Amino acid sequence: MKSQKSFLYPRAFLSVFICIHLWTNSFSVFSAPQQKFRPSEKAYKWADKQIKKMSIDERIGQLIHVGINARFQNQDSAEFKELKRQVVENKVGGIIVFVGGVYETVHLMNRMQELAETPLLISSDFETGVAMRFEDTTNFPWNMAIAATGNPEYARREGIIAARESRTLGVQWALAPTVDVNNNAENPVINVRSYGENPADVSRFAVAFAQGLQSGNVLATAKHFPGHGDTAVDSHRGLPIINFSRNRFDQIEFAPFKSVIDAGIGSVMISHISVPQLDATKVEPLKKSIKASYTESEVITEGTTMPATLSPNVVTQILIKDMNFDGLVVTDAMDMSGLTLYFNQDEAAVRAILAGADVLLKPASADLSIKGLKQAVVSGRISEERLNHSVRKILAWKYQLGLTEQKITPLDQIDKIVSSDETGQLANEIAENAITLVKSETDVLPLKKDKKVFILGVTNGEDRNFVSNTFQKTLRAAGINFEAVILDERSTEEEKNAARKKAVEAEIVLAGLFGRVRSGAKNSVGIPEAGAKVLRELLQSDKKIINVSFGNPYLLNNFPEMKTYVVAYGDMPSLQRATARALVGEINFNGKLPISLGGGYSRGTGLQVGKP
Repeated sequence: MKSQKSFLYPRAFLSVFICIHLWTNSFSVFSAPQQKFRPSEKAYKWADKQIKKMSIDERIGQLIHVGINARFQNQDSAEFKELKRQVVENKVGGIIVFVGGVYETVHLMNRMQELAETPLLISSDFETGVAMRFEDTTNFPWNMAIAATGNPEYARREGIIAARESRTLGVQWALAPTVDVNNNAENPVINVRSYGENPADVSRFAVAFAQGLQSGNVLATAKHFPGHGDTAVDSHRGLPIINFSRNRFDQIEFAPFKSVIDAGIGSVMISHISVPQLDATKVEPLKKSIKASYTESEVITEGTTMPATLSPNVVTQILIKDMNFDGLVVTDAMDMSGLTLYFNQDEAAVRAILAGADVLLKPASADLSIKGLKQAVVSGRISEERLNHSVRKILAWKYQLGLTEQKITPLDQIDKIVSSDETGQLANEIAENAITLVKSETDVLPLKKDKKVFILGVTNGEDRNFVSNTFQKTLRAAGINFEAVILDERSTEEEKNAARKKAVEAEIVLAGLFGRVRSGAKNSVGIPEAGAKVLRELLQSDKKIINVSFGNPYLLNNFPEMKTYVVAYGDMPSLQRATARALVGEINFNGKLPISLGGGYSRGTGLQVGKP
C-alpha cells in the first residue's frame, strides 16, 4: 500500500510563505508570467495506461459527475443505493458536493471512494470558501465584498486557506472563482458573486484567488464562460440571451477569462447562455421537457439560440483555440432549465462533448446522458479519439491531484484545520475593510447609545427568526438598545402594522435589507413586497432611517429616496459584525463600491465617518 501523501501546509511554513508571497506580489498580481497549473508528464503516462485497460462504458462514465446533498444515509437506504449504483455500475468519474454536514459529507465520499475502481474527483462550489457548501464552517464574504476592500491579496489569502480546508475535506476541485463581470443591476443570479463591473478589477481579484487555490493543489475553475454578468435571467430558471458582438465580448466578458487563463487556471465552466452573435443556431423549447431541479422555469422562445454549453464555436473555437485554453472544460449543471427546456439529456450530453466539454456536471439523468453518449460512440458520431481526449485529461488530473495515492480522507484532522482562528480572522479583516457607506445625508452616524432605535428587517428567505442575529448581538454589545421586527413574504397585515407602530415610536429606524442571491429562486435578489411597502412609507416620512443592504447592493436603485445607505454585500456573520461596528463608530467605513449605482454613485464611491 502506498503511503498517504499530505497536501496541507504546516502552520509555521504557511505563515512564512504568505508573508513572502504578499511582499513579492505587493505591486501587482500580474507582476510576472504565471506557470500553468497542469498535470505532469508522469500524470499523463499513468492516464494512458489506464485508458488501455478501460472499456467504452468505463471511459464514458468518467465524463459524468453526479451531485449530492449529503446527510446521514444508512447503507440500506434508497438514496445510498442509488449513489452506489452510479459509482459501481455507471462508473461515474466524480461527485459534486452541495449542502451538507461536514462529517456526513466526508464519510459518504469516503464510502464512495472505497467502492470506486477509479478514484472519484470530488468538486464543490467554494466561492466563499468551504462554508458555501459545508454546514457549520466559516464563510468568507462574497467576492464583491472582497473587491470593495480594493486589495487583491485578500482574495489570494482566501484562496490559500480555502485550498487547505478543501483538501482536508476531501475536495480536490473548487468550482470557483466567479469571473463574470456584473454590469447588469437586474442580474438575479451573479450579483455579489462577482468582483464587480470593471473587467480589470475582476481580473486582478480572480487571478489572485485562483493562484491561492492552486498553490494548495486544488483545481480552480473560472465561471461562467462566456460570461453571465450582463443578464436579467437566471440560467437555473431559463435561457438568458446576451446579444452582443464578438468585439464587445472581447472587451468586457472575455477579458477576465483571458486573464485567469494566461495566469494558469486549470479549469473553465461553460454556462447555459444564448449568444446569438457568437452562435446563431436557433433553438426551440421542447414540447415535453424533463423537470428541472429548480423552481418555476422561465420559457423563453423569442431569439433563443444554441446554449454556449452546446456550441462548438463558443467552446472549441473561442475558448480552446482563440484563448489557447488546454485545461479541463466543465459544463454548468446539466439539470438547469437553461438547458433542459430545449434539449433532452441524452442529446444535450452528446452535443456538450462535441462542443468541447470534458466533464458533464450534474445531469438531470445520468442514465440518459450515458445512454446518449454510448449510442454516439458506437455510431461514430463521437469518435473514440474524441472520447479518449477528455478521459485522458480527467485521469491525468486525478493523478496530479493525488487521488492515486490518497483517495480516502482522514476524519481526525478536520477539526484541527477547518474553520481555524486564522480563517475567522481573515473573514473579519476582509469584512471590516469592505463595508461601504454610499450615501449619508442626515446626521445619524455614528449611531448614538442614547437614541431609541427600531430595527426593521426584511428578508427574502425563510429565516426571519434568526437572519439578523449576529447584527443584533453586536449592536447590543455596543450598548445600542432597540426593538426589532423582521418581515418576509409571509408577513401578515398585523405584523406590518406592528412594525409601523414601532417605527413611529423610534427616533431612528435601522432598515436591515436581506435581499440575497438565491440561485433558481423567484425574486432572487429583491425584498418581498410586504417589507418593501412598509419601507417605502417610512422613506416618504420625515423619519431618520439608516438603510443597510445585507446582500444585493443595487437596492438603492429601487429606493432612490434613501438618505443614508450602507452596503454590506452579504449576510455572513463577519459582515454583520463589521456593519454593526461601523454604524456605532468602532471602525471606519473603509469600502469602495466595485459597481455603479443609480443617482450618480459611481464605482469607487465610499464615504468616511470617523470614530467619535
